[in-house]
Amino acid sequence: MDFELPEDLVALQDMARRWATEHIAPNARQWDRDADIPRPLVAQLAELGFLGIFIPPEYDGCGFGDLAATVIMEEIARRCGATALMLDAHNALCCAHLLLAANEEQKRKYLPKLAKGELLGAWALSEPGCGSDAAALKTTAVLDGDCWVLNGSKHWITNGHYAGVYVVTATTTPEGGAKGISAFIVERDTPGLIIGKKEDKLGMRGSDTVGLTFDAMRIPKENLCGQLHHGFADAMRVLERGRITISAMSVGLARGALEESLAYAKQRTAFGKPIFEHQSIQFMLADMAVDVDAARLLTRKAAILSDAGQECRLHVSIAKLFASEMATRAGMNAIQIHGGNGYTKEFPVERYMRDAKLCEIGEGSSQIQRIIIARHLLAE
Repeated sequence: MDFELPEDLVALQDMARRWATEHIAPNARQWDRDADIPRPLVAQLAELGFLGIFIPPEYDGCGFGDLAATVIMEEIARRCGATALMLDAHNALCCAHLLLAANEEQKRKYLPKLAKGELLGAWALSEPGCGSDAAALKTTAVLDGDCWVLNGSKHWITNGHYAGVYVVTATTTPEGGAKGISAFIVERDTPGLIIGKKEDKLGMRGSDTVGLTFDAMRIPKENLCGQLHHGFADAMRVLERGRITISAMSVGLARGALEESLAYAKQRTAFGKPIFEHQSIQFMLADMAVDVDAARLLTRKAAILSDAGQECRLHVSIAKLFASEMATRAGMNAIQIHGGNGYTKEFPVERYMRDAKLCEIGEGSSQIQRIIIARHLLAE
């Protein structure tokens, strides 16, 4: 068993780390304050290939697997969780759903534009009254001649404010429950699509999050994405990939909290010596280091299994649960190590803590992950 990254991914890691340090780190605090990531950054990410992580080269993407994605996501999140979240929703949700379920014509129409940054992708599953219970969605899609007519609303849509294309789930057979849900491709300028205001969030503030309303919105019949009534099953498979990338995002945030805390502990003095020399601080740093390494190994194990085409649902849930809760814990410890300074926005650790909390909620809450893990244990 080899625990080291292959040479090509080490090179990818170095490139992502240098770029994030140069282009993201100096600006992340301002983006958090402004609650907005400048659009030119999206074009730069596209030039790096980071908007086409999973998209095959025949559609102008990089064709990377999940392990490569974890490398990229960790390095970006180390500097800015909001930028990593934008990439996650675009790559691991929207693009991943198209890769999984779209037909060839749809792939050729949308994937090259998504890979090149001509379109930003969003994925619309959650609703105001439907979060963890995703099968209970109320948005409807009714076939009327050559068009599907969608009515309803979605909530917590990452990239929703700027997206050019959305993958939207809706009920096509109301009495069918999970087996009556289908997915659709919706373009931004579709009449009847109403984009709500940006949410004023605790963390991940640079990443835009909005609600969507569909008011008798008509889309072409051919915009059905995947098989009719198979949208929920496809969405659950998409979420598995998303949980790998959000685990890597958690590792990046926690690593940032650790590295900032270590640097601070070396230069901050108390009782006549650097606080790093105090055992209480050493223990906190040691716990953070153990957690980060363990979360990274769990995340990469899930990614490697996924890339190999092996069953990995359990491993994905374990990685997501541990990494997300670990990241919040690391953020809290980092603030404690920084003392009063950690409670101000002059230091990035408070932002890491705020950003990390979302990782415990999005793409399947910690409670949902525990249910998945427990059910697997019971099934054994």
